[in-house]
Amino acid sequence: MEADHGLMRLHDLQHFLSSGSLEDSLRSQAQQCARMLNADSCSIMLLSGGSGEDLRLRVHARAGDLPDAVLAADIGRGEGISGQVLASGQALLVEDIGNSAYALLARRPRGAGRSLMSAPIRIEGRIVGVVNVAGNTFVQDDLALLEVTCLFIGKSIQVVQLQRLLDSRFAQLALASETEEAGRTAYRNPEEVARILARSFFKELVKAGFEAPQIVGAASEIIDQLNNKLHGKN
Repeated sequence: MEADHGLMRLHDLQHFLSSGSLEDSLRSQAQQCARMLNADSCSIMLLSGGSGEDLRLRVHARAGDLPDAVLAADIGRGEGISGQVLASGQALLVEDIGNSAYALLARRPRGAGRSLMSAPIRIEGRIVGVVNVAGNTFVQDDLALLEVTCLFIGKSIQVVQLQRLLDSRFAQLALASETEEAGRTAYRNPEEVARILARSFFKELVKAGFEAPQIVGAASEIIDQLNNKLHGKN
């Protein structure tokens, strides 16, 4: 029976393949991860909000009941349990969070017997996020499954971003011009990509002979388009 259960959980990994938007994909993966591990909750945190060491973990998808403090979390390297996993690059299993050295770091230990697992999401060897699950009586086999799940989530994120880049010739050229290492263009933090595209757009406008007022007008048009999107206009 245990072998059959293990095969069923491995079979569930097929559902971690990307589909739809990144947001939809991550939301589905958080739900699948919680269900597969019989966890009460799962959160997928991705790095954002800067570059290099300034990047911070924020929740991008979740399943189950999570406190507001978790949903609004902004975690740096070495901060809290997720930040420690980010810094070490090693997955972590805490079998009894309430009676462990991590009790003070847990946002909701819920007493003795409550377990927690946290594992890094990697793309091409780079950590881009962390997955956290909470529940009861996790064991080492569960941690191994979570690590495999994180590999699928990482590949899914990479596929979605690559699909977006392939849809934009401008984005491809902009990223290619920013690095001599072609392999490093396969994944970049979305906020880093946005800054690269902005710099490239500015350079192209200058190269094309546009003056400062015209460039300001182009930037204003981008802001207008963003405001329209935020207010649900076409």
